Amino acid sequence: MADEKVIEIRNVQKVYKKNHLFKTLKTVALNGLSLTVYRGDIYCLLGLNGSGKTTTVKLLLNLIFPDKGEIFIFSSPPNADSLKRIGYVSENPYLFPYLTGYEFLDLMAILNGFSKIKRKKRIAELCEYFKISGYVKRKIKEYSKGMQQRLLLTQALLHDPELLIMDEPYSGLDPVGILEMRNYIKELNEKGKTILFTSHIIAEAEKVATRAGILSGGILKKEFEVIPGNLEKEFMEAVL
Repeated sequence: MADEKVIEIRNVQKVYKKNHLFKTLKTVALNGLSLTVYRGDIYCLLGLNGSGKTTTVKLLLNLIFPDKGEIFIFSSPPNADSLKRIGYVSENPYLFPYLTGYEFLDLMAILNGFSKIKRKKRIAELCEYFKISGYVKRKIKEYSKGMQQRLLLTQALLHDPELLIMDEPYSGLDPVGILEMRNYIKELNEKGKTILFTSHIIAEAEKVATRAGILSGGILKKEFEVIPGNLEKEFMEAVL
């Protein structure tokens, strides 16, 4: 159903605390964040560095916890069952440089509980789709940034998740890599994936996002459907 809520964040607050010289320093990362991602969305959480995008992603993945408010994934609080339905692509992953791409994917598939036959079949299918079949026997330390991103997408989709979350997927990519990422996002959405990605690159976000939320200083300033030509205007009005 198009109006089914895949992600719902209600009035979430997150404050980071750090002890320094007998004082506790507080940084408000999110202040009353509320947003909704519906099934079939390509939702871009847009904001400058430090706006709270990565904090939001970590909260959705249950890596950190809100100080106030509620979070629902597939109508339930983040838990083992709901997290199994999510694929995640990190902005700054650790990719085991001395493993080959295949060894890394095989390890991830084992952690997903796949049999040997299922691992081999699924890895082959995705490597062909992301055009890395010719590289998976190489050490990951030899991979370009674009190849690393394709490897990350492959591992994120091994278990065929319903929701794909990507933190700054365009970061560090050259123009060809950006075009490939844009096409993959669109194609995966057409195949039924709901997608949430964070970005600070307005022009690219506008080319793929169907809906967007603009974060500034931990506050969601606007949430709206993306119409070609309106994203930059909405963003500048929200952050200035």
